[in-house]
Amino acid sequence: MTETVPQAYDAIADLYADLFRDALDELHLDRAMISAFAAMVPAGPVADLGCGPGRGTALLHDLGVDAFGLDVSPGMIARARADHPHLRFDEGDMTALDLPDGGLAGVLSWYSTIHLAPEELPLAFAEFHRVLAPGGLVMLAFQSTDEGEAEAFDHKVALAYRRPLDDMAELAARAGLVEVARLLRRPAENERPIPSGCLLARKP
Repeated sequence: MTETVPQAYDAIADLYADLFRDALDELHLDRAMISAFAAMVPAGPVADLGCGPGRGTALLHDLGVDAFGLDVSPGMIARARADHPHLRFDEGDMTALDLPDGGLAGVLSWYSTIHLAPEELPLAFAEFHRVLAPGGLVMLAFQSTDEGEAEAFDHKVALAYRRPLDDMAELAARAGLVEVARLLRRPAENERPIPSGCLLARKP
């Protein structure tokens, strides 16, 4: 992840939090996937990696999950703590997590791998595998594509990539994670015209 990503999100933390506060209310498939993840994840702590202002962390908490958030942007963490003072939020980089081996029941990475360069993605998947306990679940959402290769797109905040579901599933498999389910959905009316992918995998 380039050094500009945290600074870019620091600069818009409050605007971002206010603009997307209720985004999941209208994205019913996204919310359903998070709800399914919450129902399937084993008991234990769950890390929302790239948590931003904490709306996903809060949703997991409301669904009965012992969730905490990590983000590379200090500005986002400050806003998350302000909006959700009853929850834990820390700064952290998903390619080098300051978390013990096998300590998590689950990992949620909701549109937060999109800013990782191609050479950084395997590091993130290796970290997901390392911090999960056996039987733990990881769920990722990301801008996707029907076919072809990963490609950069205009995210407006920082350089981002849309990636085929097959590529993400292969990276998960190489890291030792077993695919459980996947979803490719078309963009909603108020979204940019890019499909979204969701991948659920388990650590054996």
